[in-house]
Amino acid sequence: MKIKVNSVWYECPEDCGDRTLTEWLREDLGLTGTKIGCGIGVCGSCTVLIDKDAKRSCLLKLKDVQGKNITTIEGIADVDGTLHPLQQAFVDCGAIQCGFCTPGMVLSALALLLKNHHPNRDDIRKALKGNLCRCTGYQQIIDAVERASRIMYPRTITNDTK
Repeated sequence: MKIKVNSVWYECPEDCGDRTLTEWLREDLGLTGTKIGCGIGVCGSCTVLIDKDAKRSCLLKLKDVQGKNITTIEGIADVDGTLHPLQQAFVDCGAIQCGFCTPGMVLSALALLLKNHHPNRDDIRKALKGNLCRCTGYQQIIDAVERASRIMYPRTITNDTK
């Protein structure tokens, strides 16, 4: 069984198909940015992108993601270590404190921005409703997603929009 993680294909033995994606990412691949929170898909700390959609990795078995493209928090920064604009916006807006929820928040927000380049605050709240944070109060997180949207997808002014 083959699974693509952060642009690299991995071969998994068929007898590992019932392992959770979270367990495999953390224990076998050393990608510990994917957190284990509740283990029942409620907190969002285990969120990864699967074919650009935000999914809870604790609810998925390896056999469920065979042939899929998975992106973890480790896979969105540049290879030189430069943070992704969304990660940088989280830093700049003070949207991280303890950091436990941050990878899941960032990936849920990225899934939104890939589909909706200019979400409003309600769109952002809806996209992040499955990600729990006990530290920041969410306003800084929403601010960060708005900031990242402006950086990643700048609006161009034309004669029609002046």
